[in-house]
Amino acid sequence: MLNKIFRWLLTIAGLILGYVLTSTIVKIEYVKHILNIKMTSVAGITIYIIGTLIVGLIFYIISPFILSLVWKVIDLLENGLQKVPTNEIIIGVIGLIIGLLIANLLVGSVASFLQTNSVLSAIGSVITLIVNIIFGTLGVNLAIKKKEELSNVFTFMKKFTKDKKQKMDLKPSQPKILDTSVIIDGRILDILKTGFVEGTIVIPQFVLEELRHIADSSDNLKRARGRRGLDILNEIQKELPVTVEICDKDFPNVSEVDSKLLKLAEVLGGKIITNDFNLNKVAEFQGVPVLNINELANAVKPVVIPGEEMNIHIIKDGKESGQGVAYLDDGTMIVVEGGKKHVGEVVDVIVTSVLQTAAGRMIFAKLKNTQDKAV
Repeated sequence: MLNKIFRWLLTIAGLILGYVLTSTIVKIEYVKHILNIKMTSVAGITIYIIGTLIVGLIFYIISPFILSLVWKVIDLLENGLQKVPTNEIIIGVIGLIIGLLIANLLVGSVASFLQTNSVLSAIGSVITLIVNIIFGTLGVNLAIKKKEELSNVFTFMKKFTKDKKQKMDLKPSQPKILDTSVIIDGRILDILKTGFVEGTIVIPQFVLEELRHIADSSDNLKRARGRRGLDILNEIQKELPVTVEICDKDFPNVSEVDSKLLKLAEVLGGKIITNDFNLNKVAEFQGVPVLNINELANAVKPVVIPGEEMNIHIIKDGKESGQGVAYLDDGTMIVVEGGKKHVGEVVDVIVTSVLQTAAGRMIFAKLKNTQDKAV
């Protein structure tokens, strides 16, 4: 089917060519003199028709041979291109385009000058063709030889575009909402100084109200804790290069401050910073992101493993019978089995196990002397 379509297309092309050739030939003075007829007459029109049909018929007859030759050339090209990697073909085409562009830029002005004369115009056309062939071939050869370098350039451009897109797609940091306990605790000030926490620091108005009530408490301990919390907030706002916002949004239908914090985090799409174990668990249950100061402290504490020896000062009795309690410098509790009778003494112990929770880390140990006797 495809061959038939192409054959008729070639025949039509032959008819058009036949008309053009006939028109050109009959305009020659010598031919006009021999024919001695008017082209507008019936005889003239007949000559046009005969000339057009003859060339069209020739193209119709030889079209199978032309198509056969074209398909053979296409097959050769296809077989040759299949052996060439796709990236080389693409690079070669790019090199060809660049070479042809350079060639036309070089010969453009010369060709326009040579067109002033018919002979020079022909010479200019030949020169243009030769220069295009030379630079096109040169562009293809250079592009293929430099394909690795070009691939690196394309890879860099692709990576640059990807990185730029990723930067554009980056979302701003989530706001961090402070609760009352973490403000009073005070460690948030040192954490913010390190720059590890990004985004806006949000202080809810209801948290400030709770701090004010605590600071006005008749209980000395509560009053001191409340005032400490207010001092911490002032230091964060005045001394640290972080954005601090006071959020006036309230939830009148919710009475508890912890519940209000969870609601506010959902509304702002932020994270709660706390050291309250119970708030941490409720937030996890409701799917609200939480940053727990105690978990962070546990994460950066030196790792203690069972079997490790420690020198500690037992300062008080434990809850269970015979236990003694000691503390590390960072506040980690150490429960020593059989340590009750050594209260007030500095002893060597061996770690037996470590319990780590969101509320903190607890170490269990035995007296070294007892361990040695058991062995």
